[in-house]
Amino acid sequence: MDKTKFITQAAIIGAIYAALTILAAPFSYGLMQVRISEALTILPFFTPAAIPGLFVGCIVANYVGGYGLLDIVLGSLATITAAFITYKMKNKILAPLPPVIMNALIIGIMLSYLLDVPVWASIAWVGIGELIACYGLGYPLLRYLEKYKDRIFNR
Repeated sequence: MDKTKFITQAAIIGAIYAALTILAAPFSYGLMQVRISEALTILPFFTPAAIPGLFVGCIVANYVGGYGLLDIVLGSLATITAAFITYKMKNKILAPLPPVIMNALIIGIMLSYLLDVPVWASIAWVGIGELIACYGLGYPLLRYLEKYKDRIFNR
């Protein structure tokens, strides 16, 4: 993939991620969050451009979100780590799993600290929201995109 196409794909993915998160703000932030934008975390399965795209999109979304620097840094690190692991996945059924695990642990622990709730409860609520977004929305998206991946991603 040439550099221009990579940057363009990354920028589009980041913009869509941020826009979806911000537009669905009542559901995108908090202890029980279901970020519709997390469906896009399957995109690294198809293109490495999704890794920086999701990272930057998450930075923007978390900047707007109101939990401060801790969320901007930790949320974005959880996203880029999960995106890299998803990119390395060969099994499409497991592709949505890295964001579920990374966000449940990292964001769950962070929200436990910020919201003063038991850590296990926070991890569970974030994990449930991620399961809904990544498997309920992301996996069907992955199955759909799989039919057109050569035309869309040229991987």
